[in-house]
Amino acid sequence: MTNGDNHKELSLEQREELLSVLKARFEKNMHRHEGLAWEKVQAKLDAKPEKLWSLHEMERTGGEPDVVRYDQNSDEYIFYDCSAESPSGRRSVCYDREALESRKKHKPENSAMDMAASMGIEILTEEQYRELQKLGSFDKKTSSWVKTPDKIRKLGGAIFCDRRYDTVFVYHNGAESYYAARGFRGSLRV
Repeated sequence: MTNGDNHKELSLEQREELLSVLKARFEKNMHRHEGLAWEKVQAKLDAKPEKLWSLHEMERTGGEPDVVRYDQNSDEYIFYDCSAESPSGRRSVCYDREALESRKKHKPENSAMDMAASMGIEILTEEQYRELQKLGSFDKKTSSWVKTPDKIRKLGGAIFCDRRYDTVFVYHNGAESYYAARGFRGSLRV
């Protein structure tokens, strides 16, 4: 939902439903955030309703966001998409706007970078993706675009990751490519 001043807000019902889902996931997956308490996470979310909207978008597109870390320096909780496979509502996208505009035929509907920006989240870096993979086995059948270094992107490429043979692999593709089994994972700091 959006009101007239373009501020993104959830209804009370959406907010309560989302908090219930996030709390249940948090409690079910304590190995992802040992030593952290849901009450402190919820207090942060209560203070920043715009972050709830972003988490709602992560959830709505199949990301199953969960807390993966607490950053003591910034006093923020960090959420990553923790769905077993790349979020289903974010697949079949090329890497960024430049790649989307470069396609002459069969353009995808969107790009990973544009979708992430519209959701208020950051696309995972390769380092963050590897950090996520230490918490479980993700993308065993799919793959996920990750933040591509400028040097690679300037030459027309983009990188993505997946997990096969119990190993995390990093690959490259033309940034304009898109596949039904490739999406992207995001992060959000609260």
